[in-house]
Amino acid sequence: MTFHSAPLIARLDLDTLPAGRHAFRFEALATGLGQSWQLPVLVYRGTRPGPRVMITAGVHGDELNGVLAAQQLGRELDAEQLSGTVVLVPGLNPSGMQARHRDFMPGDPDCSSSNFNRLFPGRVDGNSAERYLHKVWTDLLEHNADFALDLHTQTRGARYPLFAFADFSNPEALAMARALGPDCLQDDPGEAGVLETVWNEHEVPCITIEVGGGSIAELLTVNRAVAGIHRVLAHLGVTESRPCEPGCEAVSVPVEGNTTTTVRAETGGMALPAVALGQMVEQGELVAIQYDAFGAEARRYTAPVAGWVLSLNDDPMREPGTLLVRLLHTK
Repeated sequence: MTFHSAPLIARLDLDTLPAGRHAFRFEALATGLGQSWQLPVLVYRGTRPGPRVMITAGVHGDELNGVLAAQQLGRELDAEQLSGTVVLVPGLNPSGMQARHRDFMPGDPDCSSSNFNRLFPGRVDGNSAERYLHKVWTDLLEHNADFALDLHTQTRGARYPLFAFADFSNPEALAMARALGPDCLQDDPGEAGVLETVWNEHEVPCITIEVGGGSIAELLTVNRAVAGIHRVLAHLGVTESRPCEPGCEAVSVPVEGNTTTTVRAETGGMALPAVALGQMVEQGELVAIQYDAFGAEARRYTAPVAGWVLSLNDDPMREPGTLLVRLLHTK
């Protein structure tokens, strides 16, 4: 089935669907050309009762490893083997994806691009981005989930490991995050407008999963994320536990923290990390060196606190204020 042969819908109601695999195009918002942004939606409705799990990806348009993970998961799911329902939305921000940009890119010349993940659940009478999200929230997401996972990556030019945010005060969300088996977990009490926060506010436990770097395919990290999501589905009773490929096993004791500290460039030039992703560093330890346009050393950067290297720049050209190294630690 091709994307355009999938039925076009304006609202998804899981209770009306029989068991099996269903593919739809969800009509989110009209463009200035009178056409519409259309989101791919895959529904796997099991033959046995169980929870409804909503998995979204591509809220930020340049975060493609999450999209790849959602698509791969869809290829591996079998509705006949499920207890409950899994819904995949592998590309929630098509305008950003087309523009290779994290934001929603409106056609309104009076409106700037928008970070979707600060605007949920949208507004019915807002600007185009807010109206888009209101439609997605009310007609696609809100009434179709008991649990939720939102897939992201680090933004372009930097990398994360397999990393999960969860509100540790929400026992069900924390249990999902630990079932994932990621490299690290951050206690995340939530921020206004973030999809994870809005789900939790609506009593749907949600975690955010970070799958490597932006605008680059990291297939090992994608495979690890998919194996982890299978573990979450098994934890929720939607599927049976299944063996995973070598290299995709759960991390038995993930690093946990509640605070991140970012070392940012203070000048312009080429910056090279002096540490590795996942490395523990001490306060004062060298973490990056920056070079000027002639290749001469311009500045050295040290860790302001002891912590675990959560993120690194892999785009060497850094202007003042851009990320060099991010550390995860406990405050």
